[in-house]
Amino acid sequence: MNHPVLDRLLAAAADHRASDLHLIAGVPPAYRVNGEILLPDEDALAAEVLNEIAYGLMSVEQREKFDHEWELCIPLWHQSTGRVRATFYKRNGHPEVCIRFCGERIGSREELGLPAKIDELARRPHGLVLITGPTGSGKTTTLNYMVDLLNHERRCKIVTIEDPIEYVHQNNRAIIVQQEVLTDTHSFNRALVHVLRQDPDVIVVGEVRDHEAIATMLKAAETGHLVLATLHSPSVAQALERIIGVFDGNAQRQILLQLANTLQGIIAQDLVPSADHARRVLAYELLIATTAVRNLIRENNLHHLDNCLQTGAKDGMVLKDNCLYELYCRCAITYETATSRARSPERFVKRPE
Repeated sequence: MNHPVLDRLLAAAADHRASDLHLIAGVPPAYRVNGEILLPDEDALAAEVLNEIAYGLMSVEQREKFDHEWELCIPLWHQSTGRVRATFYKRNGHPEVCIRFCGERIGSREELGLPAKIDELARRPHGLVLITGPTGSGKTTTLNYMVDLLNHERRCKIVTIEDPIEYVHQNNRAIIVQQEVLTDTHSFNRALVHVLRQDPDVIVVGEVRDHEAIATMLKAAETGHLVLATLHSPSVAQALERIIGVFDGNAQRQILLQLANTLQGIIAQDLVPSADHARRVLAYELLIATTAVRNLIRENNLHHLDNCLQTGAKDGMVLKDNCLYELYCRCAITYETATSRARSPERFVKRPE
């Protein structure tokens, strides 16, 4: 990463404490700060400059792949920002870049705003734990927090499959093998098949994408491994519906049984603006796989999961609307933010000024 324009922009991004940098032809460089896009008073980026920056970041093999597939996601390192994830795509025939800053440290559970129950889920000896949410909701951070917790507490072997690797873990009590798609393995699916032969205790999947990966993940969870995985879905129920929905009717019954038997818990995350707009706050929904939850999954009565989330506080469950309401009552977020992110805004009663 050595281009004077890029060096300046990355240094500026670090000063802004941005989470992302967007380089788009015809638009000034854009920074995402606390979830919002900021456009500084700068000249627009020329397509020729973006060509130089984009292709200058790629190896010969990566250029060939990008020219063939028109899409590429790779990890990079820069002295101003440390490790970053660069995503390249084309628009009007020219490359553009989105850069995500990975950070050099993993925050504590309190700093991240995670519930104490997440530690218990990470400590389960086997089964499936899902972390779900939209893009930019902190799923990767939560996933790596759980890996870091296990690394400091458990003598085990952890194998991660990521695209690309964002946090680099150093061995502590655990041995951690981090495999990167297109660097160490051809695909998530192939890596998942072969990871079972590597004598792992914990398998970490950066993103579950299709039925083959889901089937292999469930098989691993069934055979005594702890599987931690992320999924793009806005809620607990929709995460399960998405998993089940990728299979045809004949296979769905088997997937429901596997999920009912292996699931340990799901956290569905969202990052919302704080009341002072100085940062973002974690709002979440947390499902714990109790006997009642397993029965609902087994019978495919996922529409009743909200009732379990509402009444399962004693088991550590949290409905997202209740989490938002608690954040609002603590003045961590505004009433408008709480109601705009809630599935049932009528739950909220605005407090008198």
